Order: sequence, then structure tokens, then C-alpha cells
Amino acid sequence: MRRLSHPHICWTDNDGPRILGINPWITDFAAFNVWSRPVGLLACLDMLRNAGASVALLDCMDRTWEDVAWPTPGQYATGRYPKETLPLPPAMASMERRYSRYGLPHDHVRQALAALDPPPEAILVTSIMTYWYPGSLHMLDLAAELWPDVPRLLGGTYATLCADHARIHADADLIMQGSMEKRTNWDTLWNLLHRPAPPLPDNAGLGLALDLYNEPNYAPILGSRGCPFTCDYCASHALYPKFTQGEPDRIFASIASEYERGVRDFAFYDDALLVNPDQWLWPLLTRITEAGLDLRLHTPNAMHVRSLTRDVCHRLKQAGLHTVRLGLETTDFENRHDVKLTEQEWKDGANTLLEAGFDLDDIGVYILFGLPNQNPANVEDAIRHVQAFGFRPHLAHYTPIPGSPMFHEAVAASPYPLEQEPLFQNNSIWPCVPGGFNWEDARRWKSLLHGTG
Repeated sequence: MRRLSHPHICWTDNDGPRILGINPWITDFAAFNVWSRPVGLLACLDMLRNAGASVALLDCMDRTWEDVAWPTPGQYATGRYPKETLPLPPAMASMERRYSRYGLPHDHVRQALAALDPPPEAILVTSIMTYWYPGSLHMLDLAAELWPDVPRLLGGTYATLCADHARIHADADLIMQGSMEKRTNWDTLWNLLHRPAPPLPDNAGLGLALDLYNEPNYAPILGSRGCPFTCDYCASHALYPKFTQGEPDRIFASIASEYERGVRDFAFYDDALLVNPDQWLWPLLTRITEAGLDLRLHTPNAMHVRSLTRDVCHRLKQAGLHTVRLGLETTDFENRHDVKLTEQEWKDGANTLLEAGFDLDDIGVYILFGLPNQNPANVEDAIRHVQAFGFRPHLAHYTPIPGSPMFHEAVAASPYPLEQEPLFQNNSIWPCVPGGFNWEDARRWKSLLHGTG
């Protein structure tokens, strides 16, 4: 049950404290929606509701606001966001790029928040990328203006990995490092509400409050948190030190509920989807197939190629996998920064996908670009190698992430103050490429990706 407060922001019908979760705008040079959802925030709201709180969600990237003019949707519910051009941040004033705020119009958001009745008793603002923090800080300021006495908490990637920066710049009562299921974070939130902390609910961190969206056109699937691997360029261990996997019955129930609401596109958010698949993935896919759900599955986070056996590919194809993304990273197989992958394993996995009946247009392959001291010739070799298979190469632009093993190497290679200013961690500026981003090279790489260079 939900109590109407605003057409898109409704309190759930619980008697506990009212807690508003906010996913703020994206501030960047470019943004594209690839089944994006703030899963960390949705996990927090699910936990809080299960503990008795009344929760609501404002997602500034939510396409379901029918009174907003959105660009025409792309394939499988992906697409562009509305945007408003902003002045460049002072630290980036010398860059000849257009900087924008993406998502719902500012006036719509402010009016919706001001109309909340009753008002929140606590506010959770998330931060998905470190360099998107201006949107989070602005949202905190807006909340302070509307409800100066209501506790404001900042969580997410920026709060966790750039906590010192956030403590200086964010108008928040708590900078929440790590996930809500950490006992210190859980207890502190309830202390700010002047209430005793209830026990952590079952399934803490793996359930998602997806029903807070009105008439969604896609939904995430979260079967696990964290990752058992320690790739040099990834900060998964800093964000979620423990690798945990969910229960297939709970995950299927979430999918079935969204399917009943008309959702047909589901995106896996797991960092290690094919690790220990007997734990939850195989039972889940079996349930989907047996229930006859005519849905489309997508893997935007990429799958580990070495795990693509004939059985794996058959199960995925039968259950409805449409968008296949693979993590090749590089064809320099002797000098990798991720899980060791041999050339033979890559070829076997790629060929097995085709044998299972996946269309070439469905398969995209990520190649790392812009690593510290990377030889561009290796990137070109990888692009041509992927194209020789008939697959579509995608450049995965390197983001120097605090907490990742490679970050100190990135700091040494970059001309920008990566440690002091998270804005320069933005992969759009090619922070570790000599000379940084330039349009001529961008056009050249684009032509190579399309096979015309």
C-alpha cells in the first residue's frame, strides 16, 4: 500500500519514520541510460521498509514522469536523458566541452519535493559515480532549504571512496561510507531519528524496492553484491568487501512482480554473474523458463568469457538473454589487469555463444581504453581482433577509482589532481591519456570502432 503525496513520490503505508531516498541528477559531459537504477539506494529503502519505516523515492533519472518531455526511447528501453547545459565547474573552466545536468527538470524536482505532505523525517541522497558529486551536493542543499531540521545522509560511491572530500563539501549530517547493512551505518541512521535501531532485516542488501517506481519500463536484477575477484582497475572490494549471493526464490518473486506490472526488460547488475551459478542463477533461470515469462535479459556489466561453456550459453539463451556484453579488456593476454584469460578461452567462449544461437548484433565486447601508460596500439589490435569475430567492440573508458589497486598508478600518470578533486576522475576527459581528451582522436577511435578507420 502507498499513501499518495505526489503523483511520483508516495509514502509506503507503514507506521514508522518517513525516510525519503533521492537519486540526484547526473552532471557530466555526456550521459546515456543503459537500464540505470540506483540499486544501492533501492536496497537501503527495502531494508528500511522491512524494518518498519515508511519510505518514498525521488529518482531524478526516472523516465516514468509523464509530464516531462523525454527523448525518444532507444532499443530495449534504453535511451537519452533530458539535459540542461550548465557552466563548467571552475576546476574545469579551461576545457572546451559542454557540461550538462541530466535528468528531470530542476523546477519539477523542487516543486515535487516542496509538495511532499507529510514531509520526510530523514533524507538519503545517493552518489553513483565519484565525479557526479555536484548533483548530490546540490540535492543536499535543496533538501536543507526545504527542511532545515531534517537529518540528511549522503551515501553511495562518492561518499564511500571520497569521504574526506565529502566531509568538507557536503551539507550532510552523516557521510555514510559503505553499505547500509554495515551495523555502524544502520545504528547511526536510527540514532539520528531518535529511535532504537531494529534488527537488520533478512536479505539485507539484496532486496530492492522496485515497486517505488510508477509504471517502469525496465528493472534491475541483483543476485549478488561484491565480487570475488580483485581486478586492478576496479573498486568493488572497497565498496563491498564481502561477496554475497541471494536466494533464487526471492529474486524470482521480484522479477515476477515487475513482470506483472508490464516490465519486459531486465538487466543483471552483478559484477560476477557466472560465479557459483548453482547458488542462485541456474535456479532462477529455470523458474523463468518454467513460468513461460516472455522477457528480455541484458548483461550490461559484462560476463566473464572463461565461464561461457555450452551449458551456460544454452541456459542463458533459453531464459531470454538478448544483450550480451563480454569483458575482453585486452588481447595482450600475457599482461592483463583483470582475471587471467587465455586466448584459447576467449576464442572458445566467443564461438560457443555463436553456436548457442546468439545473433552477432546482440554481442558487444568491452575493451579497456585510457589506462595509465597504455599503448594505444594494443587497443587498436583488440578492436580489430573483436571485429574479426564479427562482434561489436566497445571502448570501456578507464575511470581512476579511489580504492582500486591501480589508482596510485593513475595518480602518477595523470596531469590532473585525481586525489584532491573527484571531478578529474571522469573517464570522459581521458584522465590518464597523454594530452587528455581531444575531438580529433575521439573521431578516429569512433571510426575504428565502426570499421571505417
